[in-house]
Amino acid sequence: MIKFSLLCGRGHEFESWFQSGEAFETQSKSGRVSCPLCQATDVTKAIMAPAIASKSEGMLAKPPAPAEVHDQTDTHTQVALLDPRDLESRAMLTAFRKRIYEEAEDVGMRFAEEARKIHDGRGKERPIHGQTDFDEARALIEDGIEIFPVPSLPDEFN
Repeated sequence: MIKFSLLCGRGHEFESWFQSGEAFETQSKSGRVSCPLCQATDVTKAIMAPAIASKSEGMLAKPPAPAEVHDQTDTHTQVALLDPRDLESRAMLTAFRKRIYEEAEDVGMRFAEEARKIHDGRGKERPIHGQTDFDEARALIEDGIEIFPVPSLPDEFN
């Protein structure tokens, strides 16, 4: 296994493990490697520092330990390489998604159909959430139907 530092086309840096360099290339070319922050699939390897063997230990130097952080779910959670802004953003996104899922009706794959019914006055006005494809979402917006994509949490794709 090999860990690569990766960079998406929108400038997000992240790391991921692959069986080999060839496995990364194959998965990347087929669009199966995506940014955990924005799901962009235009991902390339970023410059990374090599692991250096220590003469005294006879093995690779240990990576730095993850920083200990506090959040509302656990009193002590291990999170690697997240600065306070990342932690704050994740907490806000988690709270946003929780509220949507608690207060809005899940209409699943019927989202576009239900949104159109509500907009046209043929359906009961209520908050809804669900899934639709990109083209249908664009059509809803172009038709003046107000929708908002619910961002994924970074850990959902790990």
